[in-house]
Amino acid sequence: MNVVACEGLERVERPETYKQWQVRYHRAGFKQVPLDQELLKRVKIMLKAMDYHDDFRIDEDGEWMLQGWKGRIIFGLAFWKPA
Repeated sequence: MNVVACEGLERVERPETYKQWQVRYHRAGFKQVPLDQELLKRVKIMLKAMDYHDDFRIDEDGEWMLQGWKGRIIFGLAFWKPA
C-alpha cells in the first residue's frame, strides 16, 4: 500500500507541475511569499563556485526557484504562508 496516497501498489508517483501545485496551495488557503532575490543570487554563485555540470540550471519563474537538468524542470521551490 502506498502510505502517502493510499492508492495501492500500482501507483508509485504522481508527477505534477509546479504550476499545478501552485493552484492547489491557493485553493487550500495559502499565499505565496516572494522569492528572496539575495538567496537566489547566492545559490547561483555557489553553483558556479562548486563547478556543477553545465546542464544543471537554477532559474526562477515568478516566485518559484526552479532546478533543472538539460532543459527539464526537476524541482520547484516556493515559500507559502496561510492567507
